[in-house]
Amino acid sequence: MTRHESRRPEPAAELRSHAELDQEAEEVTLSVMAASRLLVAISARALASIDETLTLPQLRALVVLHAHGPVKLAAMASTLGVNPSTALRMVERLESAGHTDRKTNPDNRREVILTLTHSGRELVERVLANRRSEIRALVQRLPHAARTALVPALRALTEAADEMAVDPFEEVRRVGGLVDDPLNPTPPEAPQGGRPPLRGRTA
Repeated sequence: MTRHESRRPEPAAELRSHAELDQEAEEVTLSVMAASRLLVAISARALASIDETLTLPQLRALVVLHAHGPVKLAAMASTLGVNPSTALRMVERLESAGHTDRKTNPDNRREVILTLTHSGRELVERVLANRRSEIRALVQRLPHAARTALVPALRALTEAADEMAVDPFEEVRRVGGLVDDPLNPTPPEAPQGGRPPLRGRTA
């Protein structure tokens, strides 16, 4: 038997051209991006129904505190992917609205600890409840087969993202300042220093 004759036939999946695989990946990418824009729009409507003066980035900060506060200002900045001065300006606006509180860290006078006020916690919970309700209503409009297929696909996408994530911010993890962004699927810009912020799991 010659070497050519002993070769096993390749599976059909392996015979697909690179062009076909690239086209498939591009179609999936565009679909995920469209779904991402839909979630951003739903988040914006949920926020506007509660407080038209707040922006989605400000709500992100409140969600961080709601999920893992209190946190240091530096941890907040790293989690949001902004520099500390930008985070401080955002916190000052939220504090003036009565949603956050700042205190000096008694263990280190140079550090600022951020906490969520009762008003801030109530706002976050109302916005998330509105957002969840709208998403649920949208999902219920899907045929049963589509809903069933969507669950494993979204779980696989989330698991793939977790495998890709690398945590360069041990300080953020130590103070419990990590939170995935359930309101804006678009990744934030990398903080100064060029390292991307960690993307954690949503609750």
